[in-house]
Amino acid sequence: MRPREQAGSLCERIRAAGGEALLFPVIAVGPALDPAPLESLIERLDAFDLAFFVSPNAANYAMQFILPRRAWPATLKVSTVGKGSERVLRGYGFEHVIAPQDGFDSEAVIALPEFASEAVAGQRVLIFRGDGGRELLADTLRERGASVEYVTCYRRFCPDLDPALLLQPVARGEVDGLLLTSSEGVRNLRHMLGEEGLATLLPLTVFASHPRIVAQARAAGFDDVVETPAGDDGLMQALVNHFG
Repeated sequence: MRPREQAGSLCERIRAAGGEALLFPVIAVGPALDPAPLESLIERLDAFDLAFFVSPNAANYAMQFILPRRAWPATLKVSTVGKGSERVLRGYGFEHVIAPQDGFDSEAVIALPEFASEAVAGQRVLIFRGDGGRELLADTLRERGASVEYVTCYRRFCPDLDPALLLQPVARGEVDGLLLTSSEGVRNLRHMLGEEGLATLLPLTVFASHPRIVAQARAAGFDDVVETPAGDDGLMQALVNHFG
């Protein structure tokens, strides 16, 4: 139930393991509605010391906008969280990407030595993100003496999909579990299906890769919620363990 653009590899892995993958994205992404903030950065990039990308979408949309217009400054370090985002940045030619090897959230990032107070004090940090998100990283960096600027390079929105694409296979008994990969996605799922439609899903097992997503799923009414290790490897291992 992640954005369609990021779901392909996981669907392929599920099929390769002998399962069936039904794609029902509950988050859609697109370019930022207002490109002016990105435009204003083109000439100012050299003033920053570190650029952080919150997701693969942030990395892709930012780079696709910036690189045709100018070269990336040699002194501007890049950082992210998650293997997918790291792969995207390496695909744009960045050989050194600051990223946690364990953990896939802001807490893992701020625990890195490159984000310690003595490393970031006096540094100018640019955070590429969608429209909104957690403030923990920026707040912590400011507490540690860095100056932080956000730029919105893409937007997230609730897709306009026919609920029957999910509800009909569920009614036929063709769905055994749901993969929920963001708290926002859980909220969108409730909106897309309505309470009556959501009720038909509640007997299913939910697989969620973070405690926040687990909490959202349980708040939505799901009782059988499996918290998985972070990342696609963790999700796949949890599916194999559960379904054999």
